Amino acid sequence: MPEDVSIPLHAIKGRGAASRLAHRFSKDERAAFDDGWGSLLAGAQEDDELPPLATEVRFEDVKSVLTGNESPDVPFERSLNPYRGCEHGCIYCFARPTHSYLNLSPGLDFETRLIAKRNIAQVLRAELGRRGYRPSAIAIGTATDGYQPVERELRLTRSVLEVLQECHHPFGLVTKSSAVERDLDIIAPMAAQRLAAVYVTLTTLDGDVARKLEPRAASPQRRLRTIATLAAAGVPVGVSVAPQIPFVTEDMEQVLEAAWQAGARSAFYTVIRLPWEVAPLFHQWLELHYPQRADRVMARIREMRGGKDYDADFASRMKGSGLWADLIAQRFARAVQRLGFNRERFAADLQAFRPPGPAGQGSLF
Repeated sequence: MPEDVSIPLHAIKGRGAASRLAHRFSKDERAAFDDGWGSLLAGAQEDDELPPLATEVRFEDVKSVLTGNESPDVPFERSLNPYRGCEHGCIYCFARPTHSYLNLSPGLDFETRLIAKRNIAQVLRAELGRRGYRPSAIAIGTATDGYQPVERELRLTRSVLEVLQECHHPFGLVTKSSAVERDLDIIAPMAAQRLAAVYVTLTTLDGDVARKLEPRAASPQRRLRTIATLAAAGVPVGVSVAPQIPFVTEDMEQVLEAAWQAGARSAFYTVIRLPWEVAPLFHQWLELHYPQRADRVMARIREMRGGKDYDADFASRMKGSGLWADLIAQRFARAVQRLGFNRERFAADLQAFRPPGPAGQGSLF
């Protein structure tokens, strides 16, 4: 009788990961095997895409929403994220390992089993109203995108912006979604008061690459239109050309030029980070989508990480080190200088803050 054989991984339509990779706290690890009956591939022919997976949303009531930052390489003091997990499915997302603490896979579970903080606005209001609170610009969507598809119905990010608008509290948000345009009625007036800025992540202009890297995020051209829409409304707009992935995202200069023409006036980048479970997930992704260049890609990544898949040293984790990292830094610096990025910095008005009143009570004046 023939021995069981492992079922090869297949790309899943609309998802970045191809497996429910066991998280680092798992006691057991399971693999699929062909038992000869073909049941594991029911509904899909060999080399065909497997059927799409549905997204599940679970709600939670949180006790706190503002996270303090003490990392010297991160340019903000406070952040918040309305969701755990992200339907955009970016295979490189450094936040994937956070799902391990929920006993969920950083792979497909991170993209399909989302946690929505349904009381985020109420808790934020309470935290901003604490005696002794001192304002500092809040970064929104630093781990998971506040405008991922479920936001259209749940409107949790909008509820956060409404509280910040009431308090005249400054914020900056990062997104890959055109859905941010929905909230221009809040963002644009706050931007006019130096209380809001938006940063759009644009990894590449290559639609085919973006579809594999970030399967449920807006297309590159749609993101450029979002930059133009925000800029036309008077919102300070920046572009994040992150992460830079050797031999995968190779058009940094073209991305920066397109973003400048659309209206972005600040720019930053990071190189790919592969902490914890992100490394094996990214390996799987390379073997599925770019098998001929997988070894070259990983060799360059390790060259930037001292021979390892990842190095968490604050001095180098965002930009890497070594010759390849230096080349990326030089390319970025020259393009930014040529185009005119980063000549003016967004300076948030911290003096305008006023503590919120009781929930549901408007101002008497």
